[in-house]
Amino acid sequence: MKAPWRVLVLAWMVSVIATLGALFIGEVMLMTPCTLCWYQRILMFPMAIILGMGCFIDDRRSAVYAMPFAAAGSVFAAYHCLLVADLVPRHWVPCSAGVSCANQELSILGGLPIPWLSLAAFLTILVLLTHYLKKTSK
Repeated sequence: MKAPWRVLVLAWMVSVIATLGALFIGEVMLMTPCTLCWYQRILMFPMAIILGMGCFIDDRRSAVYAMPFAAAGSVFAAYHCLLVADLVPRHWVPCSAGVSCANQELSILGGLPIPWLSLAAFLTILVLLTHYLKKTSK
């Protein structure tokens, strides 16, 4: 097994774990996602498919295609973390109805809020894909 391929597999595994975690929270725990959570899901779910196909055929282009998803997801997740940490004014909250993006009650792993885990997943994928693309550049 080539070393750069392992990095792509790690990025895929992070995206799959994040996808399964989001589905578990929404479908098993029956917690309705807020608007920012939906945006992050929209950006995470395709990466699990894109990177999975890239791992299967060892295609460098999958990392190139997934990179914008990871970058945009990092921006949404960072903004969500700022909202949860009360570092952004409440009138900048994008939720008009339903679940509030700023009042996140769900935390796991000893009190870690879900938006922070989302940010960690997106940034980890971004770092892994950057490393993979550097290792495989021609």
